[in-house]
Amino acid sequence: MKAFVMKDIGKVGFMEKPIPEPGPDDAIIKSTAALVCTSDVHTVGGGLGVFVDRTLGHESVGTIYKLGSAVKGLEIGQRVAINAVTPCFKCDNCLSGYTSQCQGLMGGYKFTFQKDGTFAEYFHVNDAEANVVPIPDSISDDAALYTTDMMSTGFMGAEHANIPLGGTVAIFGQGSVGLMATAGAKLLGAGLIIAVESIPNRQEMAKRFGADVIVDYTKVDPVEEILRLTNGIGVDSAIEALGLQVTFENCIKATKPGATISNVGYHSGEFRQIPNLAWGLGMSEKTIRTGLCTGGKVRMQRLLRLIETGKIDPTPMTTHRFKFEEADKALDLMKSKEDNVIKPMLIF
Repeated sequence: MKAFVMKDIGKVGFMEKPIPEPGPDDAIIKSTAALVCTSDVHTVGGGLGVFVDRTLGHESVGTIYKLGSAVKGLEIGQRVAINAVTPCFKCDNCLSGYTSQCQGLMGGYKFTFQKDGTFAEYFHVNDAEANVVPIPDSISDDAALYTTDMMSTGFMGAEHANIPLGGTVAIFGQGSVGLMATAGAKLLGAGLIIAVESIPNRQEMAKRFGADVIVDYTKVDPVEEILRLTNGIGVDSAIEALGLQVTFENCIKATKPGATISNVGYHSGEFRQIPNLAWGLGMSEKTIRTGLCTGGKVRMQRLLRLIETGKIDPTPMTTHRFKFEEADKALDLMKSKEDNVIKPMLIF
């Protein structure tokens, strides 16, 4: 089979690999579509280390090609989605409720990080009964792809933000995760959703997904503007969806005492500091909550239900489409962020 791999830091390419075989509890999926993620860019840049000839990718849908001997409830040929995070649901961390940290720090994130990812004609999924989810006939591959990471992660950002019904929330960054955090905040009943974004097409998309106010940080100080919009009080919740030091600090500065700061951004550098005064010298009763994309069958079924019942349509975020053989071009586009890209889709 053909696979798109990391060759070295900053280098990618295609190579031939054997089609994987399933263990007793596993599944092999024949790929039909995938999305390219900024996390793939970070990985190729060395954010997780050096993975020579490791297949990239973690946002894919396909059809079941092979099943392990112990797998029940699934059938060959079914159209399925698989979350970017595939927990075992057996280890201490999973049983304690932290499935994304399966078997260790960020251990639920197995694609690319621990084994070959999904940018291949076929890919392996562990613990299939817990992680492989049939896609309803009414949902397109394009839509289902968003349940694999962007919806799961963005909605987690909103869920972790502890937004009161009718409360106020500021979301820093309106890439695909930030946009889904905005949509999640609306679904959870936020009364005022403030999206911090400077790129025009992302500003428009943020409004489409539920933002009440757009704050352009290139035109105004975002913290001052958020404080003005909340009569000097600050927001109940802030979501960091970009992965930058400055946006993390601004989340703390823009929130009221007792607020929650929900971090879903990928921070590839070291934190230098937390703004001490805005943090109340450590005594402002603000909560900083972190998280990794929430995986598993039940989570995926809920996300698919939201699409199926018309609560959300994530497909406007698919701004570009490429053949699988053009995966290098899609990755380059995701890195450069040119041509108003939000998410590029690969078609197998």
